[in-house]
Amino acid sequence: MKLLVLRAGDPPPAVAARRGDYLSWIQREVGPTWAGAWAEHDVRTDAPLPGPKDASAFIMTGSSSNVTEGRPWMKRTEELLRAIATAGTPFFGICFGHQMIAEALGGKVGKNPRGREIGTVEARVLPGGEDEPILRGFPGRFHVNNTHMESVVELPPGARVLAETDLEPHAVFALGASVKCVQFHPEIDGDAMRGYVEGRAHLIAAEGRDPQPILESVRDTPFGGETLRNFVRHVVVPRAIP
Repeated sequence: MKLLVLRAGDPPPAVAARRGDYLSWIQREVGPTWAGAWAEHDVRTDAPLPGPKDASAFIMTGSSSNVTEGRPWMKRTEELLRAIATAGTPFFGICFGHQMIAEALGGKVGKNPRGREIGTVEARVLPGGEDEPILRGFPGRFHVNNTHMESVVELPPGARVLAETDLEPHAVFALGASVKCVQFHPEIDGDAMRGYVEGRAHLIAAEGRDPQPILESVRDTPFGGETLRNFVRHVVVPRAIP
């Protein structure tokens, strides 16, 4: 019994130096909901990839890379994600991971036509979304922390959209009983999010937006983290424990 984090990127150096890496953030958010072991595999390396049944579940991180770059390591990882989905092993995709599995399963990723989404934003549960395990117990509206330029512009066949934001119509989607994906970052708290906004303030300004109101509105997003805990609680644990 282990949760295996597929590492596709790293936080900005200034944030990582102060707050650590994605694995530690994900572990913090999941907390005691998972009592089993943890493991990590950096998919950007040449090390052999794990098999689709080598873990109780897989969680894939965000990345500063773009799925549309189509690098060799990305193509190898897409093959793994297809195998995970075929095997029915639970999978949770975060931001880049959300986009990569969508692409791997027949969707399309591209630059978000609505522009950069960054900071704390409101997400809205769509009709039927309240019945999905990862959104169980959620209010109709909740806040999440975001930072992305690319989006899933076409969902893979059979995917169900569960929630949206003003700039992201596919903020949460599910495919079957085992694949659950969020465009936002459930592992990023308010402090880390402020580091992202500060580090990218010059880019935000160059795009014609004022970064200061974005920075001032940043907060912790407990319901963002609850998507991870619900994934473990309602999707992973019932399968991992006989």
